[in-house]
Amino acid sequence: MGNPRATVEFGAFLAPWHKVETDANTAIHQDLALVEHMDKLGFAEFWIGEHHSGGVEIVSSPEMFLAAAAQRTSRIKLGLGVVSLPYHHPFMIADRLVLLDHLSRGRVIFGAGPGQLADDAHMIGIDPVENRRKMEQAFDVIHRLLEGETVTEETDWYKIQDAYLHVAPYSNIEKAVTATVSPTGPKLAGKYGAGILSLAATNPMGVELLAGHWDIAEQIAAENGQTVSRDQWRLTGLMHVAETEEQARADCRHGLLDLMNYLSHVTPGFEKAPDVDTLIDGINDSGLAVIGTPGMAIAQVERLQEKSGGFGKFLVLHGEWAPQPAALRSFELIAERVAPEFSGSRKPRQRGYDQVVASDKAAADATAAGQEAARKQFEAERSVAVG
Repeated sequence: MGNPRATVEFGAFLAPWHKVETDANTAIHQDLALVEHMDKLGFAEFWIGEHHSGGVEIVSSPEMFLAAAAQRTSRIKLGLGVVSLPYHHPFMIADRLVLLDHLSRGRVIFGAGPGQLADDAHMIGIDPVENRRKMEQAFDVIHRLLEGETVTEETDWYKIQDAYLHVAPYSNIEKAVTATVSPTGPKLAGKYGAGILSLAATNPMGVELLAGHWDIAEQIAAENGQTVSRDQWRLTGLMHVAETEEQARADCRHGLLDLMNYLSHVTPGFEKAPDVDTLIDGINDSGLAVIGTPGMAIAQVERLQEKSGGFGKFLVLHGEWAPQPAALRSFELIAERVAPEFSGSRKPRQRGYDQVVASDKAAADATAAGQEAARKQFEAERSVAVG
């Protein structure tokens, strides 16, 4: 399995999930405010998804959202989380991706998936059973176009002729594919040397598959002359923290029950709960989520390190569980108290603090002695001058 990585960077992954009662325009601008907030706090990445039905996941074009976010931020990387490849002609995805790469000046990450919501597929006449095959076909075309190839190919759902990108990418665009419980994502990541976006990392079944998924990616990569890096392995998990567990629970009375009950209708493995306290008890105890304190969040990331063998990024699955001010404060606490445990930045400060405290009052006594010596020297000098 290998040794868990000591260093983990943090970010957020948004479907996004918003309460139906929240005005859509307000919700969209709250998410833009969140990415600005995270950029100022020093988070590494912000991801947002693509959905077209259900009334909860209200961003239809992650490219357009991230184009707006790019103008409001300066350093945070912006992930398409994810583009549902079977819903689009692959050439158009590649062409839009290049534009977003230029608009963000190289901060975009291309996340690819098959599409999740059955109603999305129904409305555009797609059989969801075919989505993973179509995702693999489209990903291959997009990869080749981004590599500068000219592509001619015809399948049962798209035709592409002598196609090439007439504008080169601004950067070497990083690619990542989703993984849940099937081996499709790790297989595709290995074939193309892409990153993995593990969306079921804290699911009780998914967490047990993490190490095996990484083994699959490494094996397929070796067979295709590629390499995969744990730095580009992202694990996601629901997390909301406050100063106390009681406060975090109170915060999440705002929207957690409604949104998790919605997810029980669209995501395998989610069950409806009778009340918010029962829900929080269940998801905390199972490891699916952390609704609690920074200490609980640290323990969760450490558990995932052990289960996976090490990964590069932890993405907070964020929805409208709590009111916006509490959500912003949660990300502040993660930046202040959780992320430093995995960046190495806190250890030297702790060492310096411990050294001073262990010396009892030696440092203060030494300072006082120096001050006294200076006072005496001044008095001696003054007395010589007066005499």
